[in-house]
This record gives sequence, C-alpha cells and structure tokens, in this order.
Amino acid sequence: MPSTSRPARAMTVLAATAALCATATTATAAHAADSSGRPPRIVTAWAGAWNGTDPRSLGALFTADGTYTDEAIAVTFRGREEISGWKARADNLIGNVHVTVRASRLDGDRVTVRAVYSGHLKGAPKPFAVPMTTVLDLDRNHCLITSDQDHYSLATVLAQSGLPADWTPPTG
Repeated sequence: MPSTSRPARAMTVLAATAALCATATTATAAHAADSSGRPPRIVTAWAGAWNGTDPRSLGALFTADGTYTDEAIAVTFRGREEISGWKARADNLIGNVHVTVRASRLDGDRVTVRAVYSGHLKGAPKPFAVPMTTVLDLDRNHCLITSDQDHYSLATVLAQSGLPADWTPPTG
C-alpha cells in the first residue's frame, strides 16, 4: 500500500464520508431499497469498495470505532485502519476478489445482504464463488457502518478452490 500522510488519509476518509452522507439528512427511505429493487446506497458503496482496488475506500465506510468480523475465519478488525488493512490483505491473497449483491433488506438500522463472494486464492488450482450473507449495522443516519458480519463457508471456498480443508494462507 502506498505511503500517505495522516492528513491525506484523513481527507480521503472525510471526503468519502461526506459524499456518502450528502443526503443523510433527507428521509431515511432514500437509503432503503426502492421499488426498482436497488440496494441501499451503503450496500452499493460497500460492494464497490470490495470490488475496487483502494483498501481505504472500505475503511472509509465505517465509523471510527466500527468493526468488521469475518465469521468464516473467526477474526474481527476494529477501526478504519484495521478494516482497510483487512481489505489490503484480502487483495494480496485473493485474485479478482469480488462481491456480487443479490438482494438486500433494510430493517431499522440493520441491512442484511445476500451476495456471492468470489475470487481466486493465489496458488489455488481453481477460483471460487460462494454464497455469503452479510449483516451491516448502520449509524443513526444510515451513512456509515458500525458493524459488519460476513457469513460464508470457508470449507466451500477451499473445496471449490481445489485446496485441502486444512489449508492456511502463506505468511509474510
């Protein structure tokens, strides 16, 4: 990841937050799936951050003390910097990492997302594409994520990838 100054990173986070929250003071219904079936803006931004190449764009979607939990590997990241680091690590480990949103449902301050999580673990013989359910808890304005919990089957990822069930990623 390129080195950037703390003020530059802070500006990136603030700009992303401002853009995302630009309409937060309007009706919350604007963030709910509309009649066309489009997901809430935060879901579109979340998937776009996962599908993009700048790890900081994912971290910028969270509150300063937000958490990101990958239930499949039982790990939790806290704060924007750790969450951005998780995305950077995923990009280094998984080629063409991609999230395809299939459906989402807003209920109060919680969005449940059904998606397909796909990519190609580096060094694996085959790519994977597995169903995933993500639960996003939002701040009161529905413009930032306070908590993300990803649920998918690691066993299925490894099996589809052609890797043994006890495979672990290389370190370093």
